[in-house]
Amino acid sequence: MASANAKALGGGTRPRRRGWESRTLEAVAALTAASGAMQMVAPGVVLRGVAPGADRLGRHLFATVGMFMVVSGGTLHQALRPARPDPAMLAWSGAQKLGASAAVAIGVRRRLMSPLALSVAAFDLVSGVACLAYRRRLRLPLGAGG
Repeated sequence: MASANAKALGGGTRPRRRGWESRTLEAVAALTAASGAMQMVAPGVVLRGVAPGADRLGRHLFATVGMFMVVSGGTLHQALRPARPDPAMLAWSGAQKLGASAAVAIGVRRRLMSPLALSVAAFDLVSGVACLAYRRRLRLPLGAGG
């Protein structure tokens, strides 16, 4: 039964041993989904720290971004589950993180967000590079997942 469960989860006959990179990216996925859920539920609370004075539209759009963060975190989590992680999903997760980092940095530069938001940009930058580096280390060409 245990081997059937492992196969169903994409792990082959034995659960695969996860290296530090995979475990770190699992933590990134969880933090992304959890912080996105917090943004969805209480956008005003989260925004107070990074963009004081946001109006109703700003809070709504911030909550919408939170929903996409939940999806992105879940996608990264699913990409890491199989014995051979899906290289396309690792690439897209990395691209999403790099794009988010750039968007936040631009928001700070335009004085739409406080410099405190640069810590979020830095986290996303490092996370995006980590996704792409992990994909490269595994030497997974696009389309070789599963």
